[in-house]
Amino acid sequence: MNLLQAILLGIIQGLTEFIPISSSGHLILAEKLMGLENTMTPQQITAFIAVIQLGTLAAVIVYFISDILTISIGWVQGNLLWLQGQRDSTARKAARLGWLIILGTIPIGVVGLLAKDFIEGAFTKSLYVIGTTMIVWALLLLLAETVGKRRRELEHAGLREALIVGVAQVFALIPGSSRSGTTIAGGLFAGMSREAAARFSFLLSIPAIGASGVLELKEALSLLGGVSMVNLIVSTVVSAIVGYLSIAFLISFLRRHSTLIFIIYRLLVGLVLLVLAFRSA
Repeated sequence: MNLLQAILLGIIQGLTEFIPISSSGHLILAEKLMGLENTMTPQQITAFIAVIQLGTLAAVIVYFISDILTISIGWVQGNLLWLQGQRDSTARKAARLGWLIILGTIPIGVVGLLAKDFIEGAFTKSLYVIGTTMIVWALLLLLAETVGKRRRELEHAGLREALIVGVAQVFALIPGSSRSGTTIAGGLFAGMSREAAARFSFLLSIPAIGASGVLELKEALSLLGGVSMVNLIVSTVVSAIVGYLSIAFLISFLRRHSTLIFIIYRLLVGLVLLVLAFRSA
């Protein structure tokens, strides 16, 4: 892998991690177009992607740092005050959102650990699977746009919304689904506004991406012994910068527009991937 390829992977990771068009589908397509399988093993490619995902984790943490601090401090204060029989509306709201994020993370944590070997197997590289899930979740996102009430803002979210979005996030373990795509669709199905669904999606991604990245980091670095550390660092930094811009763009976009453009794009890319899969069969 050369520096240009590393930069391109960083750009693709940063763009597609948060915009609901599937990072896995685009990264695998990029890997094949760049011929990375000729210079790296499948395990090394997977390890490289696992490390540069930490760049997008940094992006979402930086973007939401104010919210993260408010939620974290409020979670501690709110629970302490509750134990003491006192009430503070501001701390209680922050504590409540903190609990919703925790509850929403449990489903993907449980399923991810139980199905780890299956998720990391050849299944994740199948163009048939990726193309199909790109199309299926495009249609589900379209259905969510159609039937969702889009009335509930983030401060009005409750246990029901957290569980629906949390279960939806589990499907992100299937390549081609898109973590942001599944969770935003879940939020819309739960009646959340587009912006609220996106913000909750991004907040929910922090523990999921963070836990996955930390657990895989040591093993990933051991597999990347023959890969330039300069390329790895540059790709991670690029993914962080592009990821930050992608978050800002999507939240601003969803204040005024639907997800229709992403739905159409997913359908087209899904069809392309299925055509490639049938041709290479």
